Amino acid sequence: MKALVTGAAGFIGSSVVRELLKGGVEVRVLVRESSDTRNLDGLDVEKVYGDVRDSESVRSALKGCSLLYHGAALYAFWAPDNKAFYDVNVEGTKTVLNAALKQGIDKVVYTSSIVAVGSHGADKPANEEAEFNLWGTGDHYARSKHLAEVEAMKICRQGLPLVIVNPAMVIGVRDIKPTPSGKMILDIVNRKMPGYIDGGINLVDVEDVARGHVLAAERGRVGERYILGNENMTVGGYFKLIGEIAGVKPPKLKIPYTAAILLGYGYQLIADMVKKPPILTAPMVRTGSKYAYYDSSKAVNELGFTQTPIKVTIEKAINWFQESGYLKRTKSL
Repeated sequence: MKALVTGAAGFIGSSVVRELLKGGVEVRVLVRESSDTRNLDGLDVEKVYGDVRDSESVRSALKGCSLLYHGAALYAFWAPDNKAFYDVNVEGTKTVLNAALKQGIDKVVYTSSIVAVGSHGADKPANEEAEFNLWGTGDHYARSKHLAEVEAMKICRQGLPLVIVNPAMVIGVRDIKPTPSGKMILDIVNRKMPGYIDGGINLVDVEDVARGHVLAAERGRVGERYILGNENMTVGGYFKLIGEIAGVKPPKLKIPYTAAILLGYGYQLIADMVKKPPILTAPMVRTGSKYAYYDSSKAVNELGFTQTPIKVTIEKAINWFQESGYLKRTKSL
């Protein structure tokens, strides 16, 4: 059995590759020539070069494969050109899944995002039946992932054996980029986070998410989506836990919503001028100020999804960042 993994050089994708190799699956990875492939170094994989937006390279990469894990995406809260979110996340997904349909792939797991489920408050954690409600945030990543799911389900209805997984805020080891969620940990431990906004998040270990992908291919029902999450926490509580584990003082200043929005616009303006990602954006504030709590019981019950305690995951992440030279100082964990 051979599986193609797109986005394999990334945080989640490389963990999926490792999980597949553990199970004895032959793995081919589709990466761009410009990709940072350090997370694949030393792994017994077949590398092919291409782009999810290029149908010919996708068709070629899929030849001889019976499984597809489509994880390639632009995961960011800012880009020099917002069109990139839709080119990669929506059009790229359509290109990959249409190619898989034509080649008769046995099972496809598409890595969506929890943002495609929306944010529905703290009183009742949202499940897979919840509808996207983040249009008003101005978050192009969230919009593009929702639209990509819409397109994915259209192709599923044409006969593609597709299962969707929706990872929550993923943290853990080997976040080399780092992702926005990893940078948040770094900013707190390196004391670059001036304050926080009120809100709630759901956190999950990247290695659990990787196992969830493999379980989705093995046990997931075609046409269904599965939330891969774990613990619901307030933003303040999460930052406090990071501080306790790392031995640093977490940010205590709770920034009022209006002030945070203005700061976000200011940072965006600077980013647009210097063409470098900002610390904060207005869409980040609008999205982050919501209580994004989720219920992962469907994945637990149907897939056998397991969840590492978040404290353990944070410890693993901080240790990895420290060993890899990302952190200025932490206590020994």
